[in-house]
Amino acid sequence: MKAVVWNGVRDVRTETVPDPRAEEPDDAVIRVTSSGLCGSDLHLYEVLGPFMNPGDILGHEPMGVVEEVGSAVTSLNPGDRVVVPFQVSCGHCLMCETGLQTQCDNTKNDEQNTGAGLYGYSSLYGSIPGAQAEYMRVLRAEQNAIRVPRDGPDERYVYLSDVLPTAWQAVRYADIPEGGSVAVLGLGPIGQMACRVAEHLGAGQVFGVDPVPDRRVRAATQGVEVFDPSQGTDDLLQEIRERTDGRGPDAVIDAVGMEASGHGAVRLAQRAVSLMPKETAAKLVETAGIDRLAALRTAIDLVRRGGTISLSGVYGGMVDPLPMLTLFDKQIQLRMGQANVHQWAPQILPLLDEEDVLGVEDFASDHVALQGASEAYRRFQAKKDGIFKTVFKP
Repeated sequence: MKAVVWNGVRDVRTETVPDPRAEEPDDAVIRVTSSGLCGSDLHLYEVLGPFMNPGDILGHEPMGVVEEVGSAVTSLNPGDRVVVPFQVSCGHCLMCETGLQTQCDNTKNDEQNTGAGLYGYSSLYGSIPGAQAEYMRVLRAEQNAIRVPRDGPDERYVYLSDVLPTAWQAVRYADIPEGGSVAVLGLGPIGQMACRVAEHLGAGQVFGVDPVPDRRVRAATQGVEVFDPSQGTDDLLQEIRERTDGRGPDAVIDAVGMEASGHGAVRLAQRAVSLMPKETAAKLVETAGIDRLAALRTAIDLVRRGGTISLSGVYGGMVDPLPMLTLFDKQIQLRMGQANVHQWAPQILPLLDEEDVLGVEDFASDHVALQGASEAYRRFQAKKDGIFKTVFKP
């Protein structure tokens, strides 16, 4: 089959690889019909290269049609249309039963001391072959694959794999009061969808912050009041505070996280890491951190006293200092984590009917064949040519 594989830093190719098969009784194999390109994939493209191996299949946002099931799979049949969450969970441990599927006791990576296994996401999360491929092996299929209606375009359901539950959790964790205010930092796919979810769930004011003009325009068409952070942090804080009675918003969602391509010294550090021996580079990323915390620091300054910061963007490393005095003094609540897809899917699925409440059907900016993966990654990292969300069509 054809699949998108990692071959080195900024080196993604479409190659022929062996077809997957059901290796365990609880496995399934799907024919992938749509698979998203996520901002997190860009972390593997460059920053997290030390945790990748040549030939790793990328991607973690798939949906498709069941082709084969193992002998222990009774709730799925060939021909069923399914979405596959980006994490692998068992469905019955304490963590899963409390809605924390990303912390699953039975699929976590003890060797790396990380949470539940993730498709296509490096040795940090199990080196599980990913979803940017013609076919995909689904682990623990009964507990993980989500059946969806046979009718309707893929775009109505594919985002249930990651984008929708990640944005939904970000808003729920933000704990926005009814009619309250929220600022969303970063208007990529997760930030844009978080704005839509916040409006749907009753936020009275939604502010969006992003330096990319196309992304601000896209959010503004959804009723979001948008701001350009390049005007300077002080001016940005002042403008948003003026619209919230001088206090700042009730909640801030940081949808930026670790930048896939940093600036200045951070950019130099990322490039330096990519040139180091693999074991040395991996240890540096784990213990030192090569990301910048500009968005998180802005969130801390911006949110009102007693407010909540919700982190949906992924950060890496240990050494970056946090302004603990400010966090404590302002009595800020801080919530974060990978999205627990099965926790939120029942709340989201009813919104994916013909009314398309969240506007998912026209959410993607690009539909690309697998053969166009190398160029799609390059364009997405550069944030040029109006590229916003790419969906691969195997």
